[in-house]
Amino acid sequence: MGEWKTEDMPLPALFEEASKIHAMASESSVDREALRKGIQTLRRCDEMISKLGLFSSNETKDDVSTANLKYLLVPFYIGELTEKVAEDDRLKVLKISRDHLKEFISICEALELIPEEELERSSQRGANTPANQRAKKIARFKRQRAAEAKLQEIKEKKERRWRSLRAAALSSPVEVGEEDVLDDDGEEEREAWLTTISLSICKAFDLVEMLKKEEEMLAAVKERQSKEGEDFAHEILDERTKRAETWHRNAASKAAVSKPAEPITCATFAQDVIEGRAQLSQAHEHKHQPMIFGPASLVGGRLTSERERMAAQVFQPGYRLPTMSIEEAGLREMEMMKKWQEWNVKLMEEANSSWHKEGTTSTEDEDAEVEKARAWDDWKDDHPRGAGNKKLTPCG
Repeated sequence: MGEWKTEDMPLPALFEEASKIHAMASESSVDREALRKGIQTLRRCDEMISKLGLFSSNETKDDVSTANLKYLLVPFYIGELTEKVAEDDRLKVLKISRDHLKEFISICEALELIPEEELERSSQRGANTPANQRAKKIARFKRQRAAEAKLQEIKEKKERRWRSLRAAALSSPVEVGEEDVLDDDGEEEREAWLTTISLSICKAFDLVEMLKKEEEMLAAVKERQSKEGEDFAHEILDERTKRAETWHRNAASKAAVSKPAEPITCATFAQDVIEGRAQLSQAHEHKHQPMIFGPASLVGGRLTSERERMAAQVFQPGYRLPTMSIEEAGLREMEMMKKWQEWNVKLMEEANSSWHKEGTTSTEDEDAEVEKARAWDDWKDDHPRGAGNKKLTPCG
């Protein structure tokens, strides 16, 4: 890509081009060349604003014209785009970004664009407690949401007015060249830019705090590296590499090393038993253990503590897992059927045995049984059914 020429472009065109790049960078990631182009355009805008003297220290927001309000966002845009630049010296990038953001905040403070509540909370440096920090962030977040909602409302109002004007232009005759002339509302445009600046102020305060924390972390790391030497990062990497190798070595040693299992399943074993090629009494170890979820399945070891037992129960299924496979259930039923058949065979043998045949009654016993049956029949003839109940009735 060639050199980006900005010398001959006017300030409105420069700002419009820079605003497009800033919008693209805010919505999605852009390449390094686009960031460089946007920062270069914004710096050119900043130079032209300083030469033209658009803003003065003794002015307020009411003294700034509507056409010049948008140029207040130039330092904020430079700070945001600079923060996204990827360079080796990150501390330098953070410092440049913070300087531009602070410049934007100071200009807005001079023009009385920052709410009094934000200024009071920012000035309370001694009482920077977690409760105050939380209250400040909540208030800032509410202002940011209100600004976003206001901008969306203004955008929808403009779209509705645009559609109505286009419909009116199509329904009534107009002069040549007057089709695109819109009824531009200066108050609405001013309100939109002031709302955009208010939203940018909230983002600038949050970004300054974030950059400050990142700068402190990088400074601490750099100081530690300077004290302990350049081997600091290498020692950390070596320690992590050694820890990973130890973990893999222990995992490999825990893995069970044995001979391969016989290529037979419970289904094939059951089929062999049915067809007579194998006996049920033969040893066959092919158990289907229930699936284990959680860290225990990764480690492959037993649960040795209550903490590990609770950790292994994470992400358990919502149903009961089977305790045996279908093949094991079939083998168990086959074993029960075999015992039942053996018991029936044993009973049949006992029924047909010699002692059962020899244990039959003699002829005298049979005659006694016949006589007993005849006496019972005679008694029933003399005593018909229900004859004994006549004495129990009142009229019997």
